[in-house]
Amino acid sequence: MSNEKYYKRIIQTTRKNSFFLFGPRGTGKTSWLKENFKKSLYFDLLDSATYRKLLAHPELLSDLIPDNFNNWIVIDEIQRIPELLNEVHRLIEGKDYKFILTGSSARKLRKKGINLLAGRAFTYEMHPLTAIELKKDFSLEKSLKFGHLPKAYTTDNPEEFLNSYIETYLKEEVAEEGLTRNLANFYRFLEVASFSQGEVLNLSEVAREADLKRDMVESYFNILEDLLIAVRIQVFNKRAKRVLLKRNKFYFFDVGIFRAIRPIGPLDTESELSGPALETLVLQELRAINHYKKLNYTIYFWRTKTGLEVDFILYGKNGLIAIEVKCKKNPTKNDLKGLLAFKKDYPEAKCYMFCNVKHREYHKDFEIVPIEEAIKNIEGFL
Repeated sequence: MSNEKYYKRIIQTTRKNSFFLFGPRGTGKTSWLKENFKKSLYFDLLDSATYRKLLAHPELLSDLIPDNFNNWIVIDEIQRIPELLNEVHRLIEGKDYKFILTGSSARKLRKKGINLLAGRAFTYEMHPLTAIELKKDFSLEKSLKFGHLPKAYTTDNPEEFLNSYIETYLKEEVAEEGLTRNLANFYRFLEVASFSQGEVLNLSEVAREADLKRDMVESYFNILEDLLIAVRIQVFNKRAKRVLLKRNKFYFFDVGIFRAIRPIGPLDTESELSGPALETLVLQELRAINHYKKLNYTIYFWRTKTGLEVDFILYGKNGLIAIEVKCKKNPTKNDLKGLLAFKKDYPEAKCYMFCNVKHREYHKDFEIVPIEEAIKNIEGFL
């Protein structure tokens, strides 16, 4: 039994033009649409009958819309029938209909050579819940264990939901669409990839551990990104004064998904997971607020060949921000080395350390902020 509580989302979309709403399965796209576009005409491409009918005859879409219909038309999971976009384009041009098209990835559609309505529709992305949306229900302990997918936060059995999510997602998104022919290899790759969470990615090492070829591992990482269930962030190298690493860092998009994929044995400790989990939670909050509030930062990390590192660098028209994330209650000078080195190279940067201190500390070159305070008020640092 699960609690069906609906959390009001902070995403803002156009009310005048057609738009795409992308995001991983389970982030709440459908619930948000049904709450905010209650009089819309709704087509669910996960419904077998609807899928079969429109797959065989995309042109039948116009016959399913009442004459002179003047409300929104929602097509859920549009990537399942990319050819429908041609019909949608025709109806927007010919009848001035307004469509909302949801899916798991714009990249998947573009890779199939599909034009995303030639710029006639805006594009938005739905992220997992944020601390701002959870309000008083936000629990750092719960978030670090189960993540921020809406159902993971409301169900009585989040572990079962997360395990089911991975099984379902792989079956429906990976297996059925033929993204990989060998699911056993892909499962093994996922487990190995989970050990790279929050780490600089070494494709050769992942390939060796998973007993797969390097080019196959690269294609698997591309699949994760295409499905929006993982992200690779690049090293910040603008006006670089030091020799930097050239590889990317890797993260699954949600803490709960990372922890559900990561194999746990009797020798594993919670401390081994807490660091990557905390970084992931901060990153998903940064990505969501950056997108929803249209702040237009690009998110990087910084890592020198000598090992100096800052977890997240945000760079954009609003400035330059460096954020280091630590689980520690009493950070040492050694923990601050990367942040201070970055500040020396980029004196204009605002520098923060988010960690488990009880009170905020103000220093000349940086601030130390309690992690829970930082996550609840992430926009205040951007």
